[in-house]
Amino acid sequence: MKALYDVPAPAKLNLFLHITGRREDGYHLLQSAFMLIDWCDTLHFERRSDGQILRHDLSVTLPAQDLITRAAHLLQSHAGCPLGADISIEKRIPAQAGMGGGSSDAASCLLALNRLWQLHLPLSTLAQIGLQLGADVPFFLHGRNAWVEGVGEKITPIDLPAARFCVIKPAAGLETAQIFRDPLLNRATNPAIISVFAADHYRFGRNDLQPVAEVLCPEVSQALQCLENAGLNGRMTGSGSAVFALRDSPNGGSTKQVQVPEHWLIRECSNMEVHPLLGWASSDN
Repeated sequence: MKALYDVPAPAKLNLFLHITGRREDGYHLLQSAFMLIDWCDTLHFERRSDGQILRHDLSVTLPAQDLITRAAHLLQSHAGCPLGADISIEKRIPAQAGMGGGSSDAASCLLALNRLWQLHLPLSTLAQIGLQLGADVPFFLHGRNAWVEGVGEKITPIDLPAARFCVIKPAAGLETAQIFRDPLLNRATNPAIISVFAADHYRFGRNDLQPVAEVLCPEVSQALQCLENAGLNGRMTGSGSAVFALRDSPNGGSTKQVQVPEHWLIRECSNMEVHPLLGWASSDN
């Protein structure tokens, strides 16, 4: 195998996000439900024999040491692999949106290079590598919608009913670290249980980061108002700045069109039952 083309990297939405405490090392404890959606980046991989890792940006220009490049180097180092790769990326998922785009790219990179380089590393090993890159990477590697706890490392697969969502990304972004440093952040939400969430998947809970985010980035409030003007009940995903709302109709129909300012991104998305790359790595230890 010399190449892998059109490798998808889907975004996620946090259906809710509760902060239940803080560890002594400063890491926040959370509960959330992560849901895959069909807003995807696309990656292309070509094997190199000289060991070089070269990234080619086909749309948005990414930082020199982005998560894709770091993931490739970490995997190469872990496996002692002499091969390299040309990695091309068609970036569609916006940055600083709370949609996990960078983490998803890293996960798809690990899965694709594990196959392209014929390393045959199991999913558990890839997840250990992925955790070095970010707390969300193991979720994308495991490939199923999930109830997530701890600092993001406790992942329990869940089933979600098919649904359509309106997703808005304002022009402004938000830095996750800035929100978690804010003294006004609520860090004491009582832990919930999956069975309570399962009774009302798409209306359960709240996003504890949202009040702080709305102060730091007024466009979050403006985006939520755009959804409300169309009769939709929105909330922020992750650490923002993207917001989303469940559509009233299962096929995405709505009596009102959502209007957003120029240069904002808006998309109708469906949730995904599983990640398109599910099964690309063995689950055996």
